[in-house]
Amino acid sequence: MRPAQVEIEHFDVIVVGAGISGIGAGYHLQRDCPDFSYAILEGRSDLGGTWDLFRYPGVRSDSDMHTLGYSFKPWTDAKSIADGPSILAYVRETAEQFGITDHIRFDHQVTTASWSSHECRWRIRTQTPHGTVDYSCSYLFMCSGYYSYKEGFTPDFDGREDFEGEVVHPQQWPEDLDYRGKNVVVIGSGATAVTLVPALAETAGHVTMLQRSPTYMVSMPDHDVVADTLRKFLPDRVAYALTRKKNTALGEFFYNQTRKNPAKITKKLLDGVRKDLGPDEVEQHFTPTYDPWDQRLCLVPNGDLFTALRSTAASIVTDTIDRFTTTGIRLQSGDHLAADIIVSATGLQLVTLGEIAFDIDDVPIDFSETWSYKGLAYSDVPNLASSFGYINASWTLRADMSCEYVCRILNHMRSTQTTICTPRLRPSDHSMTARPWIDDFSAGYIQRMLPHLPKQGDRNPWLNTQSYAADQKLFRRAPVDDGVMKFS
Repeated sequence: MRPAQVEIEHFDVIVVGAGISGIGAGYHLQRDCPDFSYAILEGRSDLGGTWDLFRYPGVRSDSDMHTLGYSFKPWTDAKSIADGPSILAYVRETAEQFGITDHIRFDHQVTTASWSSHECRWRIRTQTPHGTVDYSCSYLFMCSGYYSYKEGFTPDFDGREDFEGEVVHPQQWPEDLDYRGKNVVVIGSGATAVTLVPALAETAGHVTMLQRSPTYMVSMPDHDVVADTLRKFLPDRVAYALTRKKNTALGEFFYNQTRKNPAKITKKLLDGVRKDLGPDEVEQHFTPTYDPWDQRLCLVPNGDLFTALRSTAASIVTDTIDRFTTTGIRLQSGDHLAADIIVSATGLQLVTLGEIAFDIDDVPIDFSETWSYKGLAYSDVPNLASSFGYINASWTLRADMSCEYVCRILNHMRSTQTTICTPRLRPSDHSMTARPWIDDFSAGYIQRMLPHLPKQGDRNPWLNTQSYAADQKLFRRAPVDDGVMKFS
């Protein structure tokens, strides 16, 4: 006698991840596709994604909240550069306000996603505290971010086992780590290091920022004067929309200037740091070897890093590591940095679509062999989209548009009574020159992952543009049925 089959719960749409992107997806599905059933599968026990995971001292946004916030939910706090707990509260409030929390299945870690051409649906397997649970959906929307939640990236440091103090990565910051009065070395020069150093310097004995090479930094106030003024005279929603438009335009203009006039922008950025630290420090520690926005700029709110470096609480060293010792780090120059705690702020470990094993009719999908369709879907992969923000602007700007576009696709399928949508190369596309999924960006965390990511082509819609203006045309004005996205 055959065992009874377990009924698998089915949804029109399954969203993977309950961070900023996933909560945004829930809102857009409810607003634009109200007749579609959906669930959000979240591997952790709480929502918030990045803003729930990272708990290191001083954790904050590295872009303004008028663009990192949702288009539909005004950011009304006074600070436009916000701390992590405030951002998490904002995401939670959004989920509660719009009834999205009720759709989240917490502690559901997605492990596999299998497309059945016969059934025209995805079968999703999750691991929960109570065992394996399967779901199915007609459309799968990946909102799980771009990095591994298991661990951050840490190079293999010679002699690490010899060090007698603690070595921590910001992604796994211990709640009970006591750094008061101690010597702390922070390895790194990116956004995390720039955030950690002034925060640790408030109570540590001394904090040393050890960088292999300099990063471009720009000091900005954590309040937006224009936003503060607009809120005095206009409703929150109107003031927020105007500020968001202003900041988006200024950000894109500045980025374009770094591509057209890199020498001019370099001078402007370095002159700003010279005002805070003087020419000698800039020459030695703040003059990168690349052009602005070849890697992400670091935001220094209210110049807090520079304030710490001007005091005796913090210092910066530009050198490479020879090895860890029992009491600190020996540098290639021969100098030694004494440390009680070493923080490896060395970046993220990027992954492809949430570390999930995908297959189509039992044939595994190698996403590195696919072409990126508008930066959100993949050639020959049906009924699947993923949300990925900008590397040169706020994540949510693109996440919002991606959600809108997915809803356009879903509504088009319903109105045309089709069930499958698949990006397919046109005959003329087969001769395209393959380019990296993200072009013109040399940051190590991206370069390490590029071989595993999809390719982009040399024409629309196979471009993964990093331009908000260009994406508005692609996502909001271009027809859904464009001859490349095939509906059947």
